[in-house]
Amino acid sequence: MTAAYQTGKYRNVFLECGYSKEEIQERVEKTFETIFYGTEEERFYHEVGEDMAYVEDTGNHDVRTEGMSYAMMVCVQMNRKEEFDRLWKWVRTYMYIPKGPGKNYFAWSCGTDGTWNSDGPAPDGEEFFAMSLFFAWRRWGDGEGIFEYSKEARAILKECVHKGEPGQPGDSMWDAKNHLIKFIPNCDFSDPSYHLPHFYELFAKWANPEDREFWKEAAKASRDYLHKACHPKTGLSAEYADYDGTPHKGHQEIFGRHDWYYSDAYRTIANIGLDYEWFGVDSWQVENANHLQKFYCEDQKLHWDGVFLTDGTRLEEKALHPVAIIATNAQASLAANGPYAKECVEKFWNTPLRTGDRRYYDNFLYMFSMLALSGNYRIY
Repeated sequence: MTAAYQTGKYRNVFLECGYSKEEIQERVEKTFETIFYGTEEERFYHEVGEDMAYVEDTGNHDVRTEGMSYAMMVCVQMNRKEEFDRLWKWVRTYMYIPKGPGKNYFAWSCGTDGTWNSDGPAPDGEEFFAMSLFFAWRRWGDGEGIFEYSKEARAILKECVHKGEPGQPGDSMWDAKNHLIKFIPNCDFSDPSYHLPHFYELFAKWANPEDREFWKEAAKASRDYLHKACHPKTGLSAEYADYDGTPHKGHQEIFGRHDWYYSDAYRTIANIGLDYEWFGVDSWQVENANHLQKFYCEDQKLHWDGVFLTDGTRLEEKALHPVAIIATNAQASLAANGPYAKECVEKFWNTPLRTGDRRYYDNFLYMFSMLALSGNYRIY
């Protein structure tokens, strides 16, 4: 296929499924407005003072680099510069780590008042911060200070790659030898849903010149890794996986169980779909998306709220984020060409935003799927 990066054209999968341009755009805008400006029971974006804002993880009642970086990406895609700048100023004011082994990273969890719950980072936040800042630079141009977006993005990526080298205390976020992103800097395993080769392709063009070859290698390494991390029959990946793709069963006394297809892992297929839409260089992504949609629509059609091992074994637990499953299974249709691509999109279209305490994670993935399937999740 000729991908969006070459053509500048993005599929509107909803339009292909028969929905009108008007109702699609209305749905995208309504989703954004609900998340950012809906009722107290709907939104999780909160403005602070005249020039800052945060998003709350409503299930854990904290502010996470995950959510802040996701919100920034949503804002740059929706052309909402004021909200973007408010979020970024909150991040730089409260989450930035000024010294110690995590210097120049961001504390992954804070209270809503900005106090740290942790003094360490989570790499998925940093990679989304960098990508959203690059897009802001290309869409709106650089400002001054912390709003010199491209400078801030390059500084983040420099730390991610070079921390841990001589004279650079701490640990890098990518393994220097295999170019794979780590779950956290001081560990030797990964999280398949952190792998964003479509971001790394762009980092290879816009990061510091001396790091561009690293990001080219990281894009290739991540695509190869996902082949190993996703089961060949079900398309499912584990939440955490070793560098050979095997579900990670260790560290359960610290992090709990993560060797199954559960919350984090839902993002993996969404990322695969978006990578195929943007760059289209890996035909395996089509095959994997077809496998996953078949698994849900045929093999487990009555159990979309189930929890599974990557081989498809269904466990007794129920999914904590069932709306996220529906959203990401639909986003897989950016790559899928099998008989269930349209069914998954229609199921998503007919699913409302989640309400209640756990709405934050589900509704962010819902928003991303809305953007992606309407042709509005774009490279700038």
